[in-house]
Amino acid sequence: MTDPTPTETPTILGFRMPAEWERHAATWLAWPHRRSDWPGKFAPIRWVYAEITRALTRHERVNLIVRGPKMRQRAGGILTSAGVDLAQVRFWELPTDRSWVRDSGPIVVVRDDGGRAVLDWHFNAWAKYPDWARDDRVPGFVADRLALPRWQPQRDGRRVVLEGGSIDVNGRGLMLTTEECLLSEVQERNPPLDRGGYEQVFADYLGVRKVLWLGRGIAGDDTHGHVDDLARFVNPRTVVTVVEDDPADENYAPTRENLERLEGMTDLDGGGLEVVPLPLPSPVVFEGTRLPASYANFYIANGVVIVPTFNDPKDRVALGTLADLFPDREVVGIHCTDLVWGLGTLHCMTQQEPAGGP
Repeated sequence: MTDPTPTETPTILGFRMPAEWERHAATWLAWPHRRSDWPGKFAPIRWVYAEITRALTRHERVNLIVRGPKMRQRAGGILTSAGVDLAQVRFWELPTDRSWVRDSGPIVVVRDDGGRAVLDWHFNAWAKYPDWARDDRVPGFVADRLALPRWQPQRDGRRVVLEGGSIDVNGRGLMLTTEECLLSEVQERNPPLDRGGYEQVFADYLGVRKVLWLGRGIAGDDTHGHVDDLARFVNPRTVVTVVEDDPADENYAPTRENLERLEGMTDLDGGGLEVVPLPLPSPVVFEGTRLPASYANFYIANGVVIVPTFNDPKDRVALGTLADLFPDREVVGIHCTDLVWGLGTLHCMTQQEPAGGP
């Protein structure tokens, strides 16, 4: 498949980033293998992935990246033991550094005529780790295997760094992101880019016409404020946002500020957004480390929404809130107290592949 020229941006050619609730062809996952991501807790992680795969394959195909034939065999055995229908799993062999495909994987954009294309943003392991080159190859690998055209987004001659967890869209021109992640001095993703520069990139490559900038992310998030732990679109005009009720908690002030910002924001027509508060679980701490436990890190698949839970009484509140917002989908809790030790949960490890067609 011939890639477009740099001047042929996705938006010019009629592409847009669809909302997560729009129809999927599949979900991409990468089988966990890096023990240092879950030090001392790696053993149960593969079973958490199996449970996630089982929940998803009841509704759509899972494209599972494995490092090679041995991992494919081991993963297949675990999935079979967990009751996963392997007919709904397609294995893809590619060595990776880590398993967080929300951030390293492709963003697939779509066109009204059914066309699809891959956006291959630069991934630099959140500007924190030296080993990222294998993960940076994932979008190109997917584009090649699916025979889709591919863009590597550029700005001022430089490839743009962007992680999927740092943005959320409603599929109709609105985007959520945070200043902490993209604009703070410590973000080290794209130092030359300012607010206007990012907004132009999003307009050119994602079809975004208005960016809704929130402030800081939640405590424990080592990505410097990814929005998928904070606030998410659940329909074109409705946003859920986590709100901490305890004034003594470090999440209290930033989540209240973000709530106030959202309540003052408007859509493309100038109408107000519907803003629905979502609780945060009580602090999840392991070995003295505050972990980024958040119910906002849910993932929307074709017939199901999988939601992280933390053995907390507020699990029930979060599940009930999301069930009311997604009446046409099952809402399934997945226990993530072990998974969050890797500093991410369900949305961080999944990447949707939108379906083509009208």
